[in-house]
Amino acid sequence: MTNIDNWDTSLYESKHAFVFDYGEDVVRLLQPKEEERILDLGCGSGQLTNMISKSVKEVIGIDSSAEMIQQAKENYPSINFYQKDATAFKFYQKFDAIFSNATLHWIKDYHFCIQSMYSNLKEGGRIVVEFGGKGNIEKIEKALKKVLLKYGYIDQSEFEQWFFPSIGEYSLALEKVGFKVTFAEHFDRPTKLEDTENGIKDLLKMFGKNFLVGVLESEVDLILNEVQESLRKDLFVDNEWFADYKRIRIVATKEVI
Repeated sequence: MTNIDNWDTSLYESKHAFVFDYGEDVVRLLQPKEEERILDLGCGSGQLTNMISKSVKEVIGIDSSAEMIQQAKENYPSINFYQKDATAFKFYQKFDAIFSNATLHWIKDYHFCIQSMYSNLKEGGRIVVEFGGKGNIEKIEKALKKVLLKYGYIDQSEFEQWFFPSIGEYSLALEKVGFKVTFAEHFDRPTKLEDTENGIKDLLKMFGKNFLVGVLESEVDLILNEVQESLRKDLFVDNEWFADYKRIRIVATKEVI
């Protein structure tokens, strides 16, 4: 569930499978039950939705990306996937649980997203979510902005794409609408990237393309090469590229009134 248009689903599935691979731990935290109806918010191309489907009565996946939803439908035709906005979705039948992996940091209007999650849950229902927290990819983002500024791209260097909150900030926002936070964790998770030569460049082509809007095509690779090389000292370890991920996991319940 993102604000990027025209997602490259082949690049996502071939070189960024860690997004849904790491999400398998979050599915285990969800502990889906046979009788439950669950929503996967920000389902991407559907891998975790499919994993959840094996344990529950019904699972539905939503994502704002038309490309991701189309790919999810092709991958798992027996599951219902819908293109919907995380800040304003509504289903007639409420859910026992809402699951979300690697999505909520894309949603700057997070108060509306939290309200939508709350409104679409049954009383006593739960959310189980993981997303980027305070300091997530801080080194990568700073390096990118520094190089963009060097090349004269002032607007791009000041662009803010993500919302990486502190654990307290997000927990408080959940509590304000009526959730009871029962588990919250903020942790470092250095994440190995698939390509040993172009790991950082691939990551930015996948998730940071909005920073490159308006950049001359002839300068894109120059900029990405320079960003990657500037990070080699910190993020290239034992001949592998790593992203400096910091994640938040939260479990919260909609209290029975």
